[in-house]
Amino acid sequence: MTSPLPPGETLSQPVLNPPASVAVFLVATIDSGGEAVVREVLGSLAGLVRSVGFPSPDGGLGCVAGVGSRAWGRLFGGPRPAELHPFRELAGPRHHAPATPGDLFFHIKAARTDLCFALAAELVRRLRGTITVRDETQAFSYFDSRNLLGFVDGTENPVGPAAADAALVGAEDPGFRGGSYALVQKYLHDVDAWEALAVEAQEKVIGRSKLTNLELDAPGSHKDVNTVLGPDGSEQKILRAAMPFGRPGHGEFGTYFVAYARTPGIPETMLRKMFLGGPGSGPDPLLDYSRAVTGSLFFVPPTGFLEALPES
Repeated sequence: MTSPLPPGETLSQPVLNPPASVAVFLVATIDSGGEAVVREVLGSLAGLVRSVGFPSPDGGLGCVAGVGSRAWGRLFGGPRPAELHPFRELAGPRHHAPATPGDLFFHIKAARTDLCFALAAELVRRLRGTITVRDETQAFSYFDSRNLLGFVDGTENPVGPAAADAALVGAEDPGFRGGSYALVQKYLHDVDAWEALAVEAQEKVIGRSKLTNLELDAPGSHKDVNTVLGPDGSEQKILRAAMPFGRPGHGEFGTYFVAYARTPGIPETMLRKMFLGGPGSGPDPLLDYSRAVTGSLFFVPPTGFLEALPES
């Protein structure tokens, strides 16, 4: 594949930035007649992030904005991203990946909670009366990059040029080079059932050692099911941006899963294997303890697109 980013040129939103300590995820639908305001906010997003983050240069404030398939034509004229489509619901014999409403996606991230809060509050204020917020999730890093099931998350993420190659659109769709597809799901965990398992049983489900994070020989495990091979036998990569969230007083423990990908086909293949199973393997055993409650697909436009939005 052609490299998504020409040398020395930055075309993408902060998809490739290192994981942050805190995040706020917003998914919203656009109300009838709200398109003009939404366009204005998207076009001024980079300046808004700079303004909120300027007093705290060490806070690392960033925001990734995505647009869903059903909203694209309402907001923008001209061509659309080649592979943008609604999230495809999956209904297996035991597990269900629902498709839920989503026209806009904001992934706000920083080293400090107050920065994420301030930017989320200002975005919602500017969009008030033009959108309906469908989900708002405040997430956080947990111990040594672990999820609330106690295992390290994101181990297989590519780094450096490999991350750009996995996550960013290249010359295959030149009008949207530097953009990315964001597949978004929210999972709730049955922590009581999970903690009732012995550590060895948990490791068999995940396919990794809980203490050391080393990969185990565990056919049919979560790690095994989530491995997708290309025609040449090489592993197909995505950039995972999953983060834990929860409200202990409400019995809510979960993972907010975001997969940034050059093509949505790779994370969609992973989901089909997870929820429906495949030749020689059943569904992902982790789904016996983790339930998907949302599902949306968005396109994250390159920065140049947001700076000069095409007329609707």
